[in-house]
Amino acid sequence: MSETTSSDLILSRRHIVTGVLATGAAAGAGLTASPATAQAPGPLEGKVAIITGGTSGIGAVTAAALATAGAKVAFNGRREALGREVEDRIRAAGGDVVYIRSDVRDATQMERFVAETVERHGRLDIAFNNAGIDLPPAPIAQTDIAGFDDQIATNLRGVFVSMKYELPHLVRSKGSIINMASIGGRHAFPNILAYGASKAAVIHMTRAAAQEYGRDVRINAIAPGPIESPMLERVRRDWKVTTEQLVAPYPMRRVGTPEEVASLVLFLASNANSYVSGHVIGIDGGDLP
Repeated sequence: MSETTSSDLILSRRHIVTGVLATGAAAGAGLTASPATAQAPGPLEGKVAIITGGTSGIGAVTAAALATAGAKVAFNGRREALGREVEDRIRAAGGDVVYIRSDVRDATQMERFVAETVERHGRLDIAFNNAGIDLPPAPIAQTDIAGFDDQIATNLRGVFVSMKYELPHLVRSKGSIINMASIGGRHAFPNILAYGASKAAVIHMTRAAAQEYGRDVRINAIAPGPIESPMLERVRRDWKVTTEQLVAPYPMRRVGTPEEVASLVLFLASNANSYVSGHVIGIDGGDLP
């Protein structure tokens, strides 16, 4: 899960409305590109969204983006101080958001998180299963077993548990799930076995879920490449690489932003996406060769 500073958390309505869903006007009411319609209903007005791992990074930025687009947002995460900060900042910008402390590794907490969201708002339309962790790289023989187990519990089992409790409500609303995968789940990299395996399994689980629930719920995964964040700073540090070296294999030759990832999530969650399900959408500046 990528991280960011608090100054990155609040996306302007101009950025969201103009840059995210401007092309979706024909697919649903309210999809307008005009920044002058800040008081008009947003493209996700009336929708209820859940985000796991929303206390920082892509999750926090996407929580702000969904709220700006008109959704009522509930997000979770283990770090309560950060969660309250994100909640306060989105509310100060006019968003309808609540932070509910819970851990995707704990099925009981996740069941409560989903139930409390539905009790509060009466429905669930969107789930962005984003929570995930990384650890310093190490060869398989030096990989810490507890760290391996924690990555699988968070990155993979956490997505399964989230979907288990979200899907009954999303079937009723004909809603949408977006699962967080990674370019590391599409391409094998050395020294990050648990991370890559967990994300590859998320991709498989997403496709299987879309087969099971395709008549009622659109279920997709996104696979970011290098996204500017403290997580990327750790990659630079731990792998001893520069940004230029890191992005050299990617055609665009640059790092992405959490806002760009949020834009993709908003599209997949919106009425503009009426016929995309069971896919893994890369957001990586051009796939690796």
